Amino acid sequence: MAKKAKKGKGLLKEFKEFINKGNAFMLAVGVVIGGAFGAIVTAFVNILLSVATWAVPGGLKGLVTVLPALNDAQKGFEGVGQSFAKGDFDSIALQIGQKAGIADEGSALLYGSQKISGNYTVHGGRYYFNGSAIIDWGALLTAIISFLIIALVLFIIVKVVAAAAAKKAALEEKAREEYYKKHPEERPVPPEPGVPEPTEVELLKEIRDALVKKGK
Repeated sequence: MAKKAKKGKGLLKEFKEFINKGNAFMLAVGVVIGGAFGAIVTAFVNILLSVATWAVPGGLKGLVTVLPALNDAQKGFEGVGQSFAKGDFDSIALQIGQKAGIADEGSALLYGSQKISGNYTVHGGRYYFNGSAIIDWGALLTAIISFLIIALVLFIIVKVVAAAAAKKAALEEKAREEYYKKHPEERPVPPEPGVPEPTEVELLKEIRDALVKKGK
């Protein structure tokens, strides 16, 4: 039991050290902020497209295209078809109920409404049969514009960070040069042109030879 408790404490300690590391913490913060920013961008794009598609029946959600049915599974209910206007819901629901042999008008309307709700989905101002192949242009436009906005923001951030890093490097180089002017003896000697830098093995041999000489 003592070993298991000790092992558990060790794992907990390692986990705390991991989450306290800068990279892991910043990654978590970036994921959270990125998710929130993506939601904001999507909402903003939806507003823009809703205004731009004001005149389209059903607005942004009405920007869909239903492809022609290639088989019976895509044709929708008999007498209804692949789609119908929202304003025709009650009459079509009543029609479906009566075709099912329900004489009472209220019961027929309820039955038809349930059948429609389970087999048709609203897109803008129309109901579309779930088995149909539908191209949702509104969702596609939203995704494309959201991507472009996020890509533009990330591009700007990268440019700003790169410019800040370049400016910092220039300031550090300037400060280093000023220091070497005051302390020229500490300036590193540049390698001679045409002379290759020593390899790791050669450096180790030099260290070994120096240690041997020092031992003597």
